[in-house]
Amino acid sequence: MKKCLSIIVTLALAFSAAACGKNTDAPVQREAAADANVAERVENDDNNSSTGGQTAYPVTLTDQLGRQVTIEKEPETLVSGYYISTSLLIALGCKDRLIGVEAKAESRSIYRLSAPALTRLPSVGSAKEFDLEGCAALNPDLVVVPVKLKDAVPALEELGLTVLAVNPEDQELLTQAALLLGKATNTLPAANSLIAFQTQQLALLRDALSGAAAPSVYLASNSSLLSAAGPEMYQNSLITNAGGTNAAGELTGNYWSEISYEQLLAWDPEYIVLAADAGYTVDSVMSDSALAQCQAVKEGRVLKFPNAIEAWDSPVPGSVLGSLWLASALHPEKYSDEEWKRAATDFYETFYGFTPDLTSLYAEE
Repeated sequence: MKKCLSIIVTLALAFSAAACGKNTDAPVQREAAADANVAERVENDDNNSSTGGQTAYPVTLTDQLGRQVTIEKEPETLVSGYYISTSLLIALGCKDRLIGVEAKAESRSIYRLSAPALTRLPSVGSAKEFDLEGCAALNPDLVVVPVKLKDAVPALEELGLTVLAVNPEDQELLTQAALLLGKATNTLPAANSLIAFQTQQLALLRDALSGAAAPSVYLASNSSLLSAAGPEMYQNSLITNAGGTNAAGELTGNYWSEISYEQLLAWDPEYIVLAADAGYTVDSVMSDSALAQCQAVKEGRVLKFPNAIEAWDSPVPGSVLGSLWLASALHPEKYSDEEWKRAATDFYETFYGFTPDLTSLYAEE
């Protein structure tokens, strides 16, 4: 039965992905419009607001699929099927309530550092193959899943579970997800503190970089140097927050775009920045003969986002630190290493309960 349920969810998700994979503009536009409408409903729901302290149960919240979800009592046990929601729940002080988490939790340094018990919890699978029966067997008070698992939500509810769907894929949506989970778990003050930290750090950074010239930055994906982040992607905000301009600013679409060496050379970025979990290295880029005439390579300005604690180039709660780190690389005269390291130490001590070792920024490869 367990294997059957997993296969059903896998097939449903595969069918959905295939349907969404058709390369036509209209479905993409409809999906973007639908996402915007959901975000507006979430933001306008008074129950999802940042005001108030204690949550009064029962409470009805609008999740990030636009669903109205009633939570009858404060949830004492939680299951999270997504690494960003798991990280958010840790930051909100809910780590001891988690009884099941997404697959491969043992591979995440942030869990080992802040909540090592999570690495030994039962796995409920991934967005590609979610374990419905395994999740139901844990009998949690609340299940948190990513919106990409929307096809699994009805089945989870049929099994008697209360489910919230989250979509923390950019800074605004991450803020909404934090408020949603804060309200759901009666930890709204912690959610507000987290959001205030992020807002304050970005405001301080803007002040520090005022008047600075904005160098061109090319941000490459985990999979390939020739896979670029365009201006509609979350990663673009990391560049602009850090006082740079996106060298790939002419691209469209909200996913990584494949380009050629010729295109990269035509953009001739001042900096090349690799994703935190890139499957290639700074050295391999620096030694690539096809890039010998690229300004970033000639000037030795090829960098990689840190990944020793977590990937700051993904929309995790600590992603603001990615902007701070990058700013210190682009504008060392305006924003120093000491400043972002001070902010990182404050962040992890406050929200994750450990003092980070910032002497080594990269996991062993």
